[in-house]
Amino acid sequence: MARLLRVAAAQMGPTQRAEPRPVTLARLVALLERAAQQGAQLVVFPELAFTTFFPRWLLEGAELEGYYERAMPNPAVQALFDRARELGIGFYVGYAELTPDGQHFNSAITVGPDGAILGKYRKVHLPGSVEPRDGARFQQLEKRYFEYGDLGFPAFRGAEAWHRPVMGMLVCNDRRWPEAWRVYGLQDVELMVMGYNSAAYDPNGGTSENEEIRTFHSNIAVQANAYMNATWAVSVAKAGNEDGSGLIGSSIIVDPNGVIVAQAQSLGDEVLVAEIDLDAVRQGKDKMFHFASHRRPDHYRRIVDQVGAEAPR
Repeated sequence: MARLLRVAAAQMGPTQRAEPRPVTLARLVALLERAAQQGAQLVVFPELAFTTFFPRWLLEGAELEGYYERAMPNPAVQALFDRARELGIGFYVGYAELTPDGQHFNSAITVGPDGAILGKYRKVHLPGSVEPRDGARFQQLEKRYFEYGDLGFPAFRGAEAWHRPVMGMLVCNDRRWPEAWRVYGLQDVELMVMGYNSAAYDPNGGTSENEEIRTFHSNIAVQANAYMNATWAVSVAKAGNEDGSGLIGSSIIVDPNGVIVAQAQSLGDEVLVAEIDLDAVRQGKDKMFHFASHRRPDHYRRIVDQVGAEAPR
């Protein structure tokens, strides 16, 4: 019998700095309800879903601390957990975490249909800088506001109602690094879920990247890594113009062959739903297991041995 699961990508449009948190939470609940109406059993929300992308500003004091969640759930977000449990639907959501000992992480959790937290992840690949760049129109200060994730890449089992898929989580920039996917792939991952807030411009100040190429890179990173690790993948944006700073959209659901089966068509709040067969990963995984016998690591040489070597003629 096929292991079928209806998943939803709940893309969010922009969340402005002045938008009250209850308004943002109501948008999340509305997206959850729209997904549930289409039969979704698991909804994937973006990175930092409860707030604007605050690392673009130099902040301190009460405003900065107000962006972090000190527990999950907490009174400010409880309504999302309550509504999901009422509907019997699970979700992935990204948020800014403040630990009891004062550490700050760009985190994500996956919650089962009963409201229990099944897995937690902390972003490893932090882009940007600690100090603002002089004269730059846009800033990217994740290294200032977050510490590097310390949980590694732990795969976990999804809910019984989802046929207990082997799952993995990433956050934004992590999806661009094949090492992260490979660690999950070696754990036999079947479903990868991730959210992002990716700039529609080069956040480091360059001029060679625009919205089109950054969207292309976002998609191809997920498609290629889903194929190479034979896994389903759901990659979800917070998109649009946040206080003059553009974010790409193009939330996608990708199959184990790297094919996009659903894709967002806007830069606003939007729900994509697809029925996925978790057993579809087997063809790719069994093929890769067979191909593993063709690998010749004894011929690869260490990367450091190649540095400075004369190019082959």
